[in-house]
Amino acid sequence: MRVLMISDVYAPRVNGVSTSILTFQQELAAQGHYVHIIAPEYPAGHVAEAHISRVPSRYVLMDPEDRLMKSGKIQALLPQLRELQFDVIHIQTPFAAHYAGLKLARQLGIPTVETYHTFFEEYLYHYVPLLPKPVTRSITRSFSRSQCNAVDAVIAPSSAMSKVLLQYGCTTPIHIVPTGLQMAKFEAGNGACFRARHDIPEDRPLLLHVGRVAHEKNIEFLLGVVARLRKERPEILFLICGEGPARANLEQQVASMGLGENVMFVGYLDRETELLDCYRAADVFMFASRTETQGLVLLEAMALGVPVVSTAVMGTIDIVSPQRGALEAQEDTEDFAAKVARVLYDRALSVTMSAEGRTFAQTWSAPATAKRVADIYRDLVDSKSTQLEPATGIS
Repeated sequence: MRVLMISDVYAPRVNGVSTSILTFQQELAAQGHYVHIIAPEYPAGHVAEAHISRVPSRYVLMDPEDRLMKSGKIQALLPQLRELQFDVIHIQTPFAAHYAGLKLARQLGIPTVETYHTFFEEYLYHYVPLLPKPVTRSITRSFSRSQCNAVDAVIAPSSAMSKVLLQYGCTTPIHIVPTGLQMAKFEAGNGACFRARHDIPEDRPLLLHVGRVAHEKNIEFLLGVVARLRKERPEILFLICGEGPARANLEQQVASMGLGENVMFVGYLDRETELLDCYRAADVFMFASRTETQGLVLLEAMALGVPVVSTAVMGTIDIVSPQRGALEAQEDTEDFAAKVARVLYDRALSVTMSAEGRTFAQTWSAPATAKRVADIYRDLVDSKSTQLEPATGIS
């Protein structure tokens, strides 16, 4: 199978979408498929790779981490793409990539798949605050329905996201396929080294959040949880790993709440090295996002043996609700703080959750999820071939 993926975001930009694309590209390649990626150029630069076409891009207003690809430059790739003879195009994001992907699919005569990575209904109003939430909700539902119904198949990373798309009126077949974990990448990590590098005492209770530092991640709620926990454990430390548009506001909130000694921002960490050390150093992983379509960082924490306390909303329901390696908490400061305290104070519970989490994470195998995606591609290609076969018989 020869697959063309197109995305508005990819490495070196770090987020769940770029992680998902990289994981599937590597796993599909390991299974004998060829995957070529169209992605933006970034000002910071990147390593040139034969299977990636980088497209000149523009600055995105109010979101400096992301880029908008120039559609004319994507079209300029068409002769090269024809020569590569792709079987299917997989659209990963809903902006320039979506419309360019549909146009390329028509020109190349191949079917389209789109993964719905982001729950825009609970996302957009943070970035367009002048519009009332009901208005942004209506816009995003119409936008999502239109885009999903324009492709041949939709991939949803969780059962909750699939249900939402059906409620929007998506009539295109929806396949639930989460991003799997490449378990071999989660065998390393040294928590003691991480603590030493950041002058964190070995016995200091360490809470962790990994992800984009954005408004929709609900990190401000977690700061309230830290403030509540500090009443009993003044030495508690909350580590926020990642970057994003909400960081400045969160830093102001930390200062206004008097949490300067209890919160540390560490920015982006290398996924192959220091991020693993960071996970290993934590006593509890905390998460309260309302917008996750999967919640891959929860599985990463579990794979590294870190007990999780999280709300169960949207995509995180599939991960948290089984209660294997995770405690489900309400978006209520007292309830959430009580669950975190249970893990911190009960050593036996922490050890049990750590072991259960590792076992549970192993059930989310990246090779298995990649095979499911390959099967979707194959079914689409076979269906299109059948439609193109000439009619036979005697008239």
